[in-house]
Amino acid sequence: MATLHILKIGLKLNEHDKLDTFSMGILLVVIVLVLLLIAYMVIKFLESAYMLRFKKPPLVHFYPFRKKMAPYGVHILETEFAFYRGLSALHQAYFQHRVQRFIKKYKFVPRDGLAITDEMKIKIAATWVMLTFGLRKYLTNMFEVVVLYPDVYTSAVSENYHYAEYNPGVRAVVFSWKHFEAGLDFDVNQVNLGLHEFAHVVHTGSKNQDFGAAGALYVDTFDKIMAYVNKPDTMQKIVSANYFRHYAFKNPHEFIAVALEYYFEAPERFKEKLPELYAMVGTLINYRQAG
Repeated sequence: MATLHILKIGLKLNEHDKLDTFSMGILLVVIVLVLLLIAYMVIKFLESAYMLRFKKPPLVHFYPFRKKMAPYGVHILETEFAFYRGLSALHQAYFQHRVQRFIKKYKFVPRDGLAITDEMKIKIAATWVMLTFGLRKYLTNMFEVVVLYPDVYTSAVSENYHYAEYNPGVRAVVFSWKHFEAGLDFDVNQVNLGLHEFAHVVHTGSKNQDFGAAGALYVDTFDKIMAYVNKPDTMQKIVSANYFRHYAFKNPHEFIAVALEYYFEAPERFKEKLPELYAMVGTLINYRQAG
């Protein structure tokens, strides 16, 4: 009986030890999670402080496992995008990775019998990557599909004819492929539909805090640009430069979209014509082009 009693006490002690071990394990997990949360908050605070001081994020590109494009895709980038040709070999590799990620994330939907090719996907993805190349968070949830029509189409929203539009309600960016492709040759009509509509996405996403700290910098810089542009002497200077097309003056959203088109398509001329505005637009999307 004594032996049985001792065994029962031993079992109870073992169970107690097991409970203590389990409790210690839970406590350790909680401590680790709290420390990780504190580390995350410290990092975010330091990042915000850095951006406030230097007007740019401390780190933009970090890809442990970069995706490479096939030679065919690289050829498209080299022949169609002067922006890509101007990058270093390392940043070209970053650019290719982002193009591949874009194509994988978003759905491409054809309309009116259009057949969507890999070339079309690459050109659309490269346009987005070019615009957001200075942002660390470059994939957004502000749209999910890219809808392509062969030519001008009737908008489901306005019931008017459109070349392109961004519809945040259904998370879609819509293009007439004919006019999107024409926009890649900026010398023809100085209208880049891809950059223009994607600029609206970046603007909306930044307002909705979808681009993290870079989005906050965007909003702050946008407000400064509008304050600058709305000064009578500044507006007179912009009008006198006879540089932006008239559509830029429709409203602030269209102004910044047109400014971003010109920033990427004709940076040297932009800097020559309107140097102060040029510098502010560069801060807006954290990228420096000419000079």
